[in-house]
Amino acid sequence: MRIERVEIRHIRIELVHPFTTSMGTEFDEEHIIVRVDGEGLSGWGEVVAEGNPYYSYETVQTAWHILSDFLIPEVLGTNLAEPQQAVDLWAKVRGHRMAKAGFEAAIWDLLAKRRQISLQEMLGGSRKTIEVGVSIGIQPNVTDLLKTVERYLDEGYRRVKIKIAPGNDLPFIKALRDEFSELILQVDANSAYTLDHIPLLREMDTFGLLLIEQPLGYDDIYEHSLLQKQLATPLCLDESIHSLADTKAALGLESCRIINIKPGRVGGFTEAKLIHDYCRDQRVAVWHGGMLESGIGRAGNVALASLENFSLPGDISASRRYYVEDIVEPAFEVNPDGTMNVPQEHGIGVEVNQKRLDKVTVRKKVFKAPARK
Repeated sequence: MRIERVEIRHIRIELVHPFTTSMGTEFDEEHIIVRVDGEGLSGWGEVVAEGNPYYSYETVQTAWHILSDFLIPEVLGTNLAEPQQAVDLWAKVRGHRMAKAGFEAAIWDLLAKRRQISLQEMLGGSRKTIEVGVSIGIQPNVTDLLKTVERYLDEGYRRVKIKIAPGNDLPFIKALRDEFSELILQVDANSAYTLDHIPLLREMDTFGLLLIEQPLGYDDIYEHSLLQKQLATPLCLDESIHSLADTKAALGLESCRIINIKPGRVGGFTEAKLIHDYCRDQRVAVWHGGMLESGIGRAGNVALASLENFSLPGDISASRRYYVEDIVEPAFEVNPDGTMNVPQEHGIGVEVNQKRLDKVTVRKKVFKAPARK
């Protein structure tokens, strides 16, 4: 399939509620939407780099530059039969995995539509529904946290993840466990702790947590191996895992017992599948993280999370968890049993609402392949 046209849009969508983590508070989400056109079809992807460099060194600005000046020129006008061909063309560009992942996702969608199959089928997934959870930012106090969790449980969620940081941890965890004794609960530190906090982190062993996510440095693997030896609760790595190589290092050092897979963080679906398959062969559980995606990115997440080794509920919440109005139809919903349906239509399985997309677009750039001679 010849890549005839590529369009990128910088979007900004206001969040329903501010989202607070150890890195700060977000009031809106900035991402880049990628549209790839060929042979009368359009594929859609989402670059999850944010407006700031707090989660990752990549930002909307860096991704816009890398897409415009390097990634798009490499594939514009070329014929692609498999996403791997694009991955190979981009190999000389070091890093910038989020920029690559959003573009690659659009290519996966385009090729799935050409083959008249769902993205789920093209990725190798099979489940019709996936188990999902909800991620809750740091709340002002225990009372607000309990009310927030109760609301989400009423909406159908069965697994809850709360963000934590020093000073906003043990009292919140204890209150949740006292109030909801059977709740599937995990915590996410976003690298807010150090090895000096081992005594505090060991106290978390008493609360029956599913896992503790990324307690130490955002680029660390080694020190997590020292911490895991001190804890009964499984550690899960997120920010530290950018590739299959990182995954092998983390598991080889016993730095964690669970891996969080985010296609944006690891460079796309191709690398995400390699990590999934390796963890499956090593009998290591994985789950799908989230980056506050719009329905475009969320659709890809749902399809990927239908692969067999995504055995723990992911951070793939309903559209209305984050946005008053999503940019796709239908919006994603959570079923009463805490699952989400996997779209079965061709490609990502949802339609982009062009009017809503235009409304949240900050800037747009279009690239066209030269006409064939």
